[in-house]
Amino acid sequence: MLLPSLLAWVASLWLSLAQPPPPAAQEGIIQAAQLSFQAGAQALRQVSPFFLSLTIDANLATEPRYITVLGSTKLRTLARGLSPGFLRFGGTKTDFLIFDPKKKPTLEERVFLDLFAKQDASDICRFRSPPLDVVEDLQSQWPFQAMLLLRDQYKNKHRNTTIAPSTVDILYNFAQCADLHLIFGLNALLRKGRSQWDSTNAELILNYTDSRNYQMSWELGNEPNSFRHKSGIYIDGFQLGQDFIQLRQLLNNYSLYKTAKLYGPDVGQPRKNTQKLLRRFLKSGGKVIDSVTWHHYYLNGRTAIREDFLSPDVLNTFITAVQEELQLVDDTVPGKSVWLGETSSAYGGGAPQLSNTYLAGFMWLDKLGLSARLGIDVVMRQVLFGAGSYHLVNASFEPLPDYWLSLVYKKLVGTKVLHVNITGEDPNKLRVYLHCTNEHHPKYRDGDVTLFALNLNNSTKRLLLPTHFSNKQIDEYLLLPHGKNSLLSTSVQLNGHLLKMVDDETLPTFSEKPLSPGSRLGLPAFSYGFYVIKNAKVRACI
Repeated sequence: MLLPSLLAWVASLWLSLAQPPPPAAQEGIIQAAQLSFQAGAQALRQVSPFFLSLTIDANLATEPRYITVLGSTKLRTLARGLSPGFLRFGGTKTDFLIFDPKKKPTLEERVFLDLFAKQDASDICRFRSPPLDVVEDLQSQWPFQAMLLLRDQYKNKHRNTTIAPSTVDILYNFAQCADLHLIFGLNALLRKGRSQWDSTNAELILNYTDSRNYQMSWELGNEPNSFRHKSGIYIDGFQLGQDFIQLRQLLNNYSLYKTAKLYGPDVGQPRKNTQKLLRRFLKSGGKVIDSVTWHHYYLNGRTAIREDFLSPDVLNTFITAVQEELQLVDDTVPGKSVWLGETSSAYGGGAPQLSNTYLAGFMWLDKLGLSARLGIDVVMRQVLFGAGSYHLVNASFEPLPDYWLSLVYKKLVGTKVLHVNITGEDPNKLRVYLHCTNEHHPKYRDGDVTLFALNLNNSTKRLLLPTHFSNKQIDEYLLLPHGKNSLLSTSVQLNGHLLKMVDDETLPTFSEKPLSPGSRLGLPAFSYGFYVIKNAKVRACI
């Protein structure tokens, strides 16, 4: 009798061992991804303090009266929240703007300038918005104007626009009062015949900005690889390099601009002909620019679909593009800084009802993480305000999800990039990045680190910190869509609280969610968030 009993016991034991563990045990084995990074590790690299920067598209000046919207107190408050940074005034219309120093301001610009003139010089950023009826009139008409701009863009229909000194004044005042450094794009399609750049109009602008003591940086042209498509004029890379040398020499004629920065050439995606143009440009004039600028978009805004925004394969195309660009620059002008001079989710003004939603944040946050890790020093987001659907602030001056994501990033993420690995989950679908925490954040101290993560899985994922950080306090900043539209929502909540402005001059205070030491970091399906590890004492961050 003993042997059958023993055999039955062994069979029972084998069956129990063969059974899967209970759900609680499964979670620890299957659902928890292990993070690895070291307190004593050195920083991989360091990006510019202006890493996340902004653009204002030149199409806002196609009808110059619309530039007056930059007088909005609310828009200025929103822009200031993303400082410090650059404000690039550029885009396709850059090469169709002509400056006339004698041109009179529009009625709307005159209202703005009258307000500006009445303000004490020491307090020029405190004046109120233009009268409400003026602002409301511009707001009501802007959607129609934006539609016309996009239509002309789709049809490749471009016309020259003459701008007055008042346009430059309003633009510069906006940048100054938002604590952003203005980069002004000059028209590169003004030619002597079809070869050498005609710098006459640029000189008129420089004479004016110098007389006003406007301290700014400069670019020449936008996406020269598409000049033939836009205007029928072809300019090869060598000639473009010579044009930049000419501009640098012109800047040197002004005491104010001898040390002014010059950026370019703002080429488009790294395709064969574009790369050929860029290589010849850098060999010809690369030494006179301070940073190499190029543009990147993942998708065509007219054909993009929801699934594209959640696709790891789409996100990973950016890695290849960056590596190609960096290699080309290193081969021709080694050591030269490389910037994304213009970027967003989809070109052509963005993908309607996609690029302005919570969904777009996956592309934006991943691009910020990859850019910093791979070697890009500045990323200029297209666009703060303007035509299309990839803007950060909509036509009613309401901040969209990517604005709030940018603001949280600015507050929490510092310039030093750290190495982090993830095991136990597909790193393509659970993407993690690690930086030193922003040293200017009043709540955090030297040595703290900020982890940010994106979950592209349709289930909650949990992250485990390395053992030596298991006793550290963690502050969670989890961003989720707000409302019934889920991923297609145009509003967002932080730790369960809807993000909205307190008033036109006040941004909300971000409240962290403290997590107990040793906690797993829970990231819901299709979400992204930030985690500050306090008192981490990471050597690179001290």
